[in-house]
Amino acid sequence: MDGRDLVRSVKLVGTVRGLGLAGPSWWRRRTDAWGPRRQGAARARVPGVVTGAEPQPGGGVMRFARSELRVMVAAGGAVFWGWDGAGPEPSYALEGPCPEPDPRAELEPDKNGGWQVVSERLTVAVSRDGAVEVRTPGGAVLRRDLPPRWWEPVGGGPARWLQRGEVPADARFFGLGGRPCGVRLRDGTYPLVNSGRDGGPAGGDAPLSLAMPVHVVVSDAGTHLVFHDTASQGRMTLREGEEGAGSGHDRPGMSELRMDGGPLRCWVVAGTPARVLRGWTALTGAPVLPPPWALGPQHVWRGAGGEREARRIVAGFEERGVPLSALHMEADTGEVAGEGWPGLPAELGASGVRLVPAVPSALRAEPESASSDGSRARALSDERNEGVSLPSPSVGGAAPPLWAAQGARDDGRSRERPFLFSDTGWAGAQRYGGTCAGGVTAGWPGLRSALSLVLGLGLCGVPYSGTDVGGSSGTPSPELYVRWFQLSAHLPLLRTRDGGYSGHGAPWHFGPQVLGHVKAALAERERLRPYFVTLSHLARFTGAPYARPVWWATPGDRALRECEDAFLLGDCLLVAPVMEPGADRRSVRLPRGRWYDTATGRAYEGQGQVLLEAPLSRIPVLARAGAVIPVCGDDGGPALDVWAPAAGRTGGGMVVTEAGDGSGRAEIERFTTRLSGGGVVVVERKGGGDVGLPVRVRGR
Repeated sequence: MDGRDLVRSVKLVGTVRGLGLAGPSWWRRRTDAWGPRRQGAARARVPGVVTGAEPQPGGGVMRFARSELRVMVAAGGAVFWGWDGAGPEPSYALEGPCPEPDPRAELEPDKNGGWQVVSERLTVAVSRDGAVEVRTPGGAVLRRDLPPRWWEPVGGGPARWLQRGEVPADARFFGLGGRPCGVRLRDGTYPLVNSGRDGGPAGGDAPLSLAMPVHVVVSDAGTHLVFHDTASQGRMTLREGEEGAGSGHDRPGMSELRMDGGPLRCWVVAGTPARVLRGWTALTGAPVLPPPWALGPQHVWRGAGGEREARRIVAGFEERGVPLSALHMEADTGEVAGEGWPGLPAELGASGVRLVPAVPSALRAEPESASSDGSRARALSDERNEGVSLPSPSVGGAAPPLWAAQGARDDGRSRERPFLFSDTGWAGAQRYGGTCAGGVTAGWPGLRSALSLVLGLGLCGVPYSGTDVGGSSGTPSPELYVRWFQLSAHLPLLRTRDGGYSGHGAPWHFGPQVLGHVKAALAERERLRPYFVTLSHLARFTGAPYARPVWWATPGDRALRECEDAFLLGDCLLVAPVMEPGADRRSVRLPRGRWYDTATGRAYEGQGQVLLEAPLSRIPVLARAGAVIPVCGDDGGPALDVWAPAAGRTGGGMVVTEAGDGSGRAEIERFTTRLSGGGVVVVERKGGGDVGLPVRVRGR
């Protein structure tokens, strides 16, 4: 039975009670529960010395005294290795079959009795005692994984294992799912279990429902992503390296993964950050394309009241002139099926508001024959109004949250372009929907956590995410609410909430001044809606997140690797949210090139630190010189903001528009910019003719 057969043997149900039937004692006996083969009664085991090797497509199998290692370079450049017979399949994370081996990659002898697999993009060298080293074509070492160690219970059961890795001394770690403790993962131990109460060394008691054994390493040698493909519970310990200040005695960075069972298998994808995410997406699936309404402002109600309360909330937004695209409401299964809200979805839809029921997620294992007609699943998708939200279940393992997401996605396929929100997930969750990372407490540290969660998830392949404005617990101050809203207006998911803190969360509950600042941020979000549509399609095509670390385009800039309080929105914009109370200015380090303050038009030159004005009415947003950004024009139609390129340089941008039938089919246009005769020339790259859209040139 492979992973897909397993998913077909479960059904999505609407009660948390059903979750108990799919606990760890059940799913661990299934496909992913097997671990390394037991080798006698020894409590500890290491591979031993290499005894031989057998070439295979894309690599080969190396045999050691007490273990064997399979290495394969895939056609797309990703590297797989697995110990003790572990292969790439079956896997919860991979979307389809394992990629084909690279026919040009061959196993050959290496120095000191080891072996190596040489490919166009990478070389994988295996030492005689089982260490695995990944090198660039130029010979730079990206990482070196030491020989693993297993502990096998004398009385039987799955083996625990440990895998230590070394990275360059200048390397920095990112990812491991959504972490509230910061974008950059500092020294410490990070649990790899959903619903834990510790997000990492600085995570405090923040809930962790989006942990993934996926991390990105950025160093001068290059960028690479590492995925240990096992759904068992474990923990990752990280330690940054230390350079020897020219003495040659560098201390490498270290990662140590301890898992309580499961196969010891690993994928590595290397290259530029864009290539790494493209390769990761090729393995685990393209992110689902959100419908246009999911890129607009949304609101969630966690209280009682049902149909009457839904009408009241929507009326409150309309009366105050605050745009609203979707209303999320808690619901039982009868309400989801339309029994409790007859006609309400259509009524709200007429005013442009989608109704998104928040359905408690759970799984129940049943014989495949019992669910063959799918009638229960179809009942849950009736009257969904294109969206459903799955609050986070209390699940320790990774597989059940992923099954819940897939089940909900499959249920909604009968509807036109459904979209799933979930508070939990695992590697590969992006192919089912987006996520609202819950459990962020109101407070300025919570605001920082909101950004780090989104950036971390984006680097793990989940581009559409966000947090509730103001946090999901506690009461934010008016200033904090404004700053949180301004940040969220530049993140993929913009969602406010009611009923969480003191029953207040709608923008007008904080007074007229806050409401005015919120409306200004919403107006800018609506103006940038075409840009968000473009970013959503690019995420689907390439895996690139909407919100990216500032080092994304220049990972060799060491200073940018340290930046955790600013981010790139696509290729064109740099957003510098205000993270401190009482601040009306803030400094930010710019990537190389010229950048324009979008509010004042003032130009700044990178690389370097600059001080920017940040009144309470706005946060600093800078545009890259030469950028072409799709926006809503003054008449509400599509238009282009073009920022003047620097002298002697060119620029450009990409615009993706959707077909009018709502199918998600995309048309891509590429534009270039240059200075000529004292003016800015914009050319459509394919035809070289008229742009065909209103153009506003800025930054001159």
